[in-house]
This record gives sequence, structure tokens and C-alpha cells, in this order.
Amino acid sequence: MTFPSRGPRACRTLRRRGAVRFALVWLFLLCLVLSPRLPASSVLAAHSPHEKPYALIFGTVWGPDSRPVYGVKIRIRRENEKRARWQLSSDHHGEFAQRVPAGKQDYVVWAELKGVTSATGKPLHAEEVKVHIDNDERADIGVHLRE
Repeated sequence: MTFPSRGPRACRTLRRRGAVRFALVWLFLLCLVLSPRLPASSVLAAHSPHEKPYALIFGTVWGPDSRPVYGVKIRIRRENEKRARWQLSSDHHGEFAQRVPAGKQDYVVWAELKGVTSATGKPLHAEEVKVHIDNDERADIGVHLRE
């Protein structure tokens, strides 16, 4: 039984593929050899050295029917300030989250409800929620809307 000849062109292609494979194997081995010698801080750095510590205020907006409400404008301010420092909206699950500086501080969270009404047409109201932060922590709150 005889096999057809591949010809000189096929031999050059096979040689090129072999050279590429050889180069990839050497590159892989080189990476394996050098990887333990790299400093662990540069490879496994979890946080940037310039990232400041923060606390997280996480909340849910609940409607009069005890269901989460989408699209409610949320305002957050420090207790000793008059104006809102942060403004955000609740997502499709009624949730919101805001990073604030870490450290001992009190915050006030409220819902901006100008022109917002319930399904029955009655205007909605919400009370302010006070949040106390001691350090870099997460505070979970709920903002309840009432008719």
C-alpha cells in the first residue's frame, strides 16, 4: 500500500506548525518557572493602595402594599448638613446602595416623593431614616412609603 506524497509545500507548513508549537511550549514553561519569583503583592493585590476605606448604606424602598418600589428618588445627607450630598434611585428590586466615607458619622436618608401617588391616586409620604456608621461597614435600612 502506498500513500500519496504531500509534496514540498505541505512539509513547509508542517515545519512552521512545529516551530510555533515549540515556541508556545517554551513560553509556557518560562511562565511557570518565573511565576514563583514574582512578588506576591503584585500578583495577588486585592485592593489598590489608593482606594480609600468606605462604608455602605444599602436600603430597600417598600410601598404601602409592602412590595419593593422601582424608581423612587433617594436622598442622603450627613445629619449636620442641610442639603443632600448623594442622590440616587431605587432599582427594579426597590434597592439602592451608596458608598460613604468610613468613620463615625450619622446620616439621614429619605425619599423624594414630589408628584408620586399610589395606585389609588393618594399622595405617598415617607419618614426620614437615620443611619449611624462607626467605621467601614454596611448598614441595611428600609424606607417605607405610606399613603
